[in-house]
This record gives sequence, C-alpha cells and structure tokens, in this order.
Amino acid sequence: MDYLIILALGAVGIVLVLGLANMLRGGSANTSQKLMRWRVGLQFLAIIVVMTVLYLRH
Repeated sequence: MDYLIILALGAVGIVLVLGLANMLRGGSANTSQKLMRWRVGLQFLAIIVVMTVLYLRH
C-alpha cells in the first residue's frame, strides 16, 4: 500500500514539473492548462489513495 502512495505522489510531482517547465520555456498555453488539469486530477486521486490507506491501517 505504501508503494501506491509513492506512485500517486510521484505522478503529481512529475506532471507539476512538466507543466512548470512548459511555462518557463514559453510553450503552448493549452499544453500548460492541460498539464495543470491533470495535476489537479492526480492530486485528488493521491488524496483518495492516502485517505484509503490510512483508513485501512486503522
């Protein structure tokens, strides 16, 4: 279960870095928006995963 948390948080971090890199190099605004939407969705998923693991451990 701990690996699932690490995977979810890693996915959020990767998408965040990709979005920031795209904005810093002056890339497409549409791509930045798409990546930031993915980040929000992955953050939601990461919260669900963390809360589920905490609930199952209790």
